[in-house]
Amino acid sequence: MIEGRTTDEQTDSPADQEDTGRLRIRRHGIVLRPNPARVYYRPLLFTDRTRIAKIVARVTAMEEQEVEREMRRVLTEFRERHQHLEEYLLSRFDCISEIVMTDRYLSKARKILLGSCFTQEYALEAAALFNPSIVPHPDQSGLPPGALRFILSLRATGEGHISSIVFRQGTISAGGEITVDPPVPYVTQPDAVPDAKYDKTLFSRKLAELGLLAEVAEEVLDSLGEKFTFGELMESVTRARRYDRTISNEHGVLLSNIVTLAEANYDVLFEDDQSVSERVIAPKAPTEINGIEDARFVLFTDDNGEHTYYATYTAFDGKVILPQFLETDDFLKFRISTLNGPEVQNKGLALFPRKVNGRYAMISRQDNENMYLMFSDSLHFWYTKQLLMRPTFPWEYIQLGNCGSPIETEAGWLLITHGVGPMRKYSIGAALLDLEDPSRVIGRLPFPLLSPIGDEREGYVPNVVYSCGSLIHNGRLILPYAMSDQVTGFASIETNELLEELLKWGPLG
Repeated sequence: MIEGRTTDEQTDSPADQEDTGRLRIRRHGIVLRPNPARVYYRPLLFTDRTRIAKIVARVTAMEEQEVEREMRRVLTEFRERHQHLEEYLLSRFDCISEIVMTDRYLSKARKILLGSCFTQEYALEAAALFNPSIVPHPDQSGLPPGALRFILSLRATGEGHISSIVFRQGTISAGGEITVDPPVPYVTQPDAVPDAKYDKTLFSRKLAELGLLAEVAEEVLDSLGEKFTFGELMESVTRARRYDRTISNEHGVLLSNIVTLAEANYDVLFEDDQSVSERVIAPKAPTEINGIEDARFVLFTDDNGEHTYYATYTAFDGKVILPQFLETDDFLKFRISTLNGPEVQNKGLALFPRKVNGRYAMISRQDNENMYLMFSDSLHFWYTKQLLMRPTFPWEYIQLGNCGSPIETEAGWLLITHGVGPMRKYSIGAALLDLEDPSRVIGRLPFPLLSPIGDEREGYVPNVVYSCGSLIHNGRLILPYAMSDQVTGFASIETNELLEELLKWGPLG
C-alpha cells in the first residue's frame, strides 16, 4: 500500500537544527506498508509419519463426488491468489505419494486435494516492510528524458518473524519526483537450485576456513573432479558414510556440515514474465532458515567495464548470524554463496561499487560498535580490517554502522551512516572518504542527516530510521529509509549541499 505523508522537512527551528543542522532534506510523500494479502504457497510439513498417513487415509476414503466438490472449493478459494496453483498441489502430492498404501487409481482431483492438505499459505510481509536498498534498474528503456527507473529491495517480515527479500520497481523523474509502482497481488518463491558446478579449489578453501578440512573431508573431495555438482558431492558423502563403518560421531557431524556448506551456495531462478514485485528470495539454506535480513545491493563496475549487481545480507539460523553474498546480472537469476575469512563477522557489510587501487573494498562492523574498512583480492574471502570510524557524537555513542555501499562522487566516497544514541534512537548520518585512500575520512557530519520524527517513531522497534542503500540521480541523493522497523519512505537532498557541508566540518566533524 502506498500512502501520502508530510513532504518536506524544514530545518529552521532549534529542534530541527539539533537533528539536521541547516541541511534542507526533503521527505517525499510515499510510505510503503506491509501487505498481508501478498502470499505464496509452501509445504505444510509434519514430522510424525503416522499423522501424515492418517491424513492420507481420510482423503483416500472419500467418495469421488465428495473429492471433486472439495477440490473445486479449494481451487475456487485459492486460485486467484497464486500462479500455477494446480501444478504446485500436484507436486506436493508427489512428495507424499509413497504414503498412499494402495494400488487403487487416484484421480487428478484426489491428488490435488491430497496435495492441498500438505500445503499452506505464507504472508511474507504481514508484519513489516523495511530496511530498503535502491539500485538502477537493468532496463532503462522507454523513460522520459532525465528519468531513472530503479529497483528497491526490502526486508519483508512475516509469520514467525522470518524475513525474506522482496522487490519494488519505480522511477525518479528528472526533477527528483519519486513514484513506486503498485505491487502485483501475488508472489513467487522458486525452488533453490544447488550451485550447478562447485569449484573444488574454492570449496576446499572454504572448508579450511571453517575448520572442516579433516581427513574424511579430503577423502570426499578426492573422488570429485575439479568441477562437481551437488549430486556428485552427495554421492561421495554417502559412500564415505556407507563404507567407513568406523566413522565417528565427530566425522558424521563433519560430513553433515560439508553438505550444509554446499546447500548455502545455490541459485534462484525467476521467469522473465514475472514482474519485479512478484519475485521473492525466501530462506532456503539451513544457515538462513530463520531469516534473510538487510540486503545491501550495489551496482558494481568491474575493471573491464562489465556491470554486476552484488548484495551482502545476513543469514540467521535461529542461533547464529552469518554474512552471505548474492549476485545477479538481471534480477532474474540470483546466485547465493558464502563469504569467508576471519573478518567475515557481524552484520552490515557493504561493498564499494568498484575496486579501489586494484582490490575489492568493503565497509564492515565486526565489534557491534565501530566501523572498519576491509580490502581483499577475492570477493568471497576477507582476512584483514582497519579501523575507520568510532562513535564520536552523542547521537552515535552506542553504536556506529553503515547504511549501504559508499557512493562515488568527485569530492570523495559518500558514506551514509547510522548511529545509535540515548534511548536506542537510530539516526542516519553521513561521512566522506578520500577517493584514492578511503581509509582517510575527509568529512563527517557532527549531527544526523535524518532522525525519526512524528509517526516515524512509532512501530515494531520505535525511534528508528535506517537504510541499506541509496543512490544519486541528477544531483540529488535519493535515500529510501525504514521507519521503526515497520514501513518504508523516501528522503532526498541536493548532493552538492551535502558534500559542501561535509567538507566544511572536516574529518572530526
